[in-house]
Amino acid sequence: MNTMERIRTSAETDLVEQFGSLRNTLTGGADISKLREKAFDAFNSIGLPHRRIEAWHYTDLKAGWKGVLPIAGPGDGLTDVNAVSSGLASIKIVLVNGCLDKQNSDLASLPAGIAIRLLSEALVENADTLDRLGSIAPDLKDPLIDLNTAFMGEGVFLDIADDAKIKQPIEIVHVTVGEATSSYPRHFVAIGKNAEATFIENHVCKGNAAYQSNSVIELKLGDGATAHWVKMQDEGENAVHVGTFKADIGAEAELNHFTFTKGGALTRTQLFVSFSGEHSKANLRGTSLLNGKTHSDITLVMDHAVPNCDSRELYKSVIDDNAHSVFQGNIIVKPDAQKTDGQMMVQSLLLSDDAAMSSKPELEIFADDVQCAHGSTTGQIDEDLLFYLRSRGIPEAEARTMLVLAFLSETIEEIGDEEIIAVLEERTRDWLGA
Repeated sequence: MNTMERIRTSAETDLVEQFGSLRNTLTGGADISKLREKAFDAFNSIGLPHRRIEAWHYTDLKAGWKGVLPIAGPGDGLTDVNAVSSGLASIKIVLVNGCLDKQNSDLASLPAGIAIRLLSEALVENADTLDRLGSIAPDLKDPLIDLNTAFMGEGVFLDIADDAKIKQPIEIVHVTVGEATSSYPRHFVAIGKNAEATFIENHVCKGNAAYQSNSVIELKLGDGATAHWVKMQDEGENAVHVGTFKADIGAEAELNHFTFTKGGALTRTQLFVSFSGEHSKANLRGTSLLNGKTHSDITLVMDHAVPNCDSRELYKSVIDDNAHSVFQGNIIVKPDAQKTDGQMMVQSLLLSDDAAMSSKPELEIFADDVQCAHGSTTGQIDEDLLFYLRSRGIPEAEARTMLVLAFLSETIEEIGDEEIIAVLEERTRDWLGA
């Protein structure tokens, strides 16, 4: 019987050729090479995701990924890391073009309770590397995760010891400089029992080059542990960025995740969070500030696999010009996950007639003793509120800024860390031109 071969785009053909030319030079021994081959075969069987794949219905990467760029090499280093980092006093791990910037990374004098191993070293040493990579949500089938596994370059294996309370934020800075390139950072973070730490995942661009970034982070949260995770994404206007975050939450643990998105030509943040222990909490929030022709997609899956867990999801977008914001959220309650409490809300503010919002919150409930709800609202600035402020002598531009900040404040202020809140509010004001 004849079978029809899938027609590849030029980008998919270039990826096949790129992997073929690099497969013998990518870091890792025989076992890692097999892992890369398996992952690329899985990607190649599907190709770049497109509208006919339900999870990618609103973000057609097959059409948006026009060509394949060369794998990035080391940049020239940064003269001022604070110019591209959050500006907070943090423990910094800096990757420039996907390669470690040792000069600006704080690896020599880490506080007690933190152990860091470079991914490039782990791929060669291969002690527990295979046990960790892909261990979070191992049954998840996603072509972009497979593509990252095939090409993964640098990153960190970061361990927080049991009972450790890390006071300074740990900031992983991804900086893109120079010519148009692609990069595939990969990180694995394990937080021990009853430990607590704050992480800042920072993606930023110096210049306006077109580039492609496909990052994957896996987080293992031990019993009784608490993780605060803030993703700050400020991409160049020509960037294609896909960032995947996978988390496994142990018993009586808590994950607080916040996504701050602005910039980029096409960006997608994927979050896959699962509960593996009872009496745990997950709070996922975010704001998106979009203008120009930006297309930004936040897609999350919250997997309630065990009883007695709570999840809260709240995402807000401010959309101007011809920008397009996408939110897809799915709360899954498995048959054994009784006493689940899951609440999801997405709200969008349109600042122009050409701005667009696509929202698809979902519930899949297979248990009967649960409290779950979802909702979605999209609208424009309330003209009555605007008139009220202007009648008090406030100029229109300032009044609009005040209303937008008030709309976003609920999500940002729930972070709880005053210094991080101040940074995000300042970046919001900059975007608004205030």
